[in-house]
Amino acid sequence: MHTVLVILLVIVCIGLIATVLLQSGKSAGLSGAISGGAEQLFGKQKARGLDLVLHRITIVLVVLFFLLTIGVAYFKL
Repeated sequence: MHTVLVILLVIVCIGLIATVLLQSGKSAGLSGAISGGAEQLFGKQKARGLDLVLHRITIVLVVLFFLLTIGVAYFKL
């Protein structure tokens, strides 16, 4: 059981790294920092298309990562 969880954990880690690297950056220097603050205050439409899909995939992979990590630690004992 431990070996299966470790293999799944490695696959999830590789997927998580890939999805984070594929996402576009939130800021582009000082102008990005200023517009980013304005977006938080006044609200802006959520990201659309590929960015939204990658964001949702990242959330799912992070939850799987934590669950698998807890599972590996539990079954290691």
